[in-house]
Amino acid sequence: MKLSEHIKIFKRSLQYLFTLSRTHMVCLILGGILQNLIPYVPIYFSARLLDALYEGQPVDRLFVLVLLTVGIVFLLSLTAAWLSSARSQASNEMYRNQHWEQSEKTMQMAYALVEDPDVTLLRSRIAMESQTGYNLWRLVFCTESLVSNLTRIFTSLSLTMSFFFLDAVPLSGKLILTGGILLTTAAVVLTSRKTEELTDRFYSGCVQANVFGSKYASYIGHYSSGKDIRIYDMAEGLLRLCDQENSDINRQRVSLNVKTAVLNTAGQILTHILRFGVYLILIRAALSGGVSVGSIARYVSCIMLLIGAASECCATIQQTFGNSAYMKRYFSYLDIPNPMYQGSLTVEKRDDNEYYVEFRDVSFRYPHTDAYALRHVNLKFKVGEKLAVVGENGSGKTTFIKLLCRLYDPTEGEILLNGVNIRKYDYDEYMSIFSIVFQDFRLFAFRLGENVAAGPKYDQERAARVLRQSGFGERLASMPEGTDSFLYKDFDGSGIEISGGEAQKIALARALYKDAPFLVLDEPTAALDPVSEYEIYSKFNDIAGDKTAIYISHRLASCRFCDNIMVFHKGRIIQKGSHDSLIADAAGKYHELWYAQAQYYTEGTKSS
Repeated sequence: MKLSEHIKIFKRSLQYLFTLSRTHMVCLILGGILQNLIPYVPIYFSARLLDALYEGQPVDRLFVLVLLTVGIVFLLSLTAAWLSSARSQASNEMYRNQHWEQSEKTMQMAYALVEDPDVTLLRSRIAMESQTGYNLWRLVFCTESLVSNLTRIFTSLSLTMSFFFLDAVPLSGKLILTGGILLTTAAVVLTSRKTEELTDRFYSGCVQANVFGSKYASYIGHYSSGKDIRIYDMAEGLLRLCDQENSDINRQRVSLNVKTAVLNTAGQILTHILRFGVYLILIRAALSGGVSVGSIARYVSCIMLLIGAASECCATIQQTFGNSAYMKRYFSYLDIPNPMYQGSLTVEKRDDNEYYVEFRDVSFRYPHTDAYALRHVNLKFKVGEKLAVVGENGSGKTTFIKLLCRLYDPTEGEILLNGVNIRKYDYDEYMSIFSIVFQDFRLFAFRLGENVAAGPKYDQERAARVLRQSGFGERLASMPEGTDSFLYKDFDGSGIEISGGEAQKIALARALYKDAPFLVLDEPTAALDPVSEYEIYSKFNDIAGDKTAIYISHRLASCRFCDNIMVFHKGRIIQKGSHDSLIADAAGKYHELWYAQAQYYTEGTKSS
């Protein structure tokens, strides 16, 4: 990576930190400056105090110097402590904003990208690198270190500059001292670079271990895992696995510590040799009367601080450059564009509910694949119809729904709503006309009502009503807190554990609560028992009302109540019609699937 790119990334990184929390950055910079000025106050005034004592100045003069030393240090320390406290609070804000921005990016990203394995891998890698201490975390550390070390460098130089104008110190002594400073700094920089390379290699190797540790902690830390761990006596094996992983990391860490200790020792030896040389030069000058006693203490202290600050600053710059690749990857996620055309047209609000949807020669293939999931789909239906979509697994049923609600755009062809390409409608407004229950829906460990309303605020009566409509009424009546009951025990120890079938009923209630014109159910009864499934079927027309209901299922018996049935096979619609007309076609796929499923129920009845 070129220097110009390093600088460009660092500049953007600093701007990014300010957008996350301006207060945090102001406190970091001012606090870093003040905190690193504090050691120089006693160095400067102590030198003045020593000279005053040597010269026999009056007590009141000495008292003023002591008072200034203590007073200035006190004020600087007090201000630095206040800034540190403010920064601590702002730090929480900064990291909350950072997590929110990452989450918001994921939520607003086109669904095609959310499902993209490359994007998923990128997001996971960034998260693991953050846990290992790179990208944003390393950036904050390096920024703070740069502020601290630059403050020390400028202050040290200002207090030692007069040394090079002393007549008592010969030019050769000044050149030797300058060379020693440069040599020591160069040696420390080289050892720091090697140390950074070793450390970076170690932490880069820890990313995979962090992935393991995260999954391990997530598994053993969740209360639902406790049953399996005890039933299958997994505790010893899990602990052994964790111990082995930790032992490997510890061995690598010990090796790293030994190598860095050797490198740091070399730098320390040179630093102390230089310190000895400075003392010799200054003592010689002092014996000739050209340097005061206080100046000796000031020059030695400041030169040592200068060397330390310069070497640490160089090491920090190296760390910053090393972090550039991680920040570049971090920003690459935030910079992912949304390829979905957002549109601007308003979805017409019709009082007569006369919405027509048309698939016009639609074909689609998923990103990074050559095979088509759908081919030449042509279909037209209107609001109020009850439409069933059936077919074997992998036939394209769920893909059809993803295209309908615009989670994806067609690869070829177009989808129309009332004669207008759905891409031209405002994206969010178009999405609002759909209530969908996917087969891989998610419930959250929040209140039942919040799950139904998909938000923190909800109408309790309305939530209870749709829960009863979806068949959850009996369980709801047994919950002491009603719709205010928490699901699961992640956030509340009295949370309610629910079965898979009950979860599907809650998901159906969520779709009903939204009350959108289109109701789409993707395998809505897969986890229900036969009685509950029949209850949903028998009430389906009442549940759907005047909405367009699209019912996806591989259980053909559940589709008899629909007006029309579409049979998908290998990404194509191969049959359309009512149940009676399709079952009458003995050569058709629907007839084949119907009797293939019916034989299991028939055989089961005979055997019983």
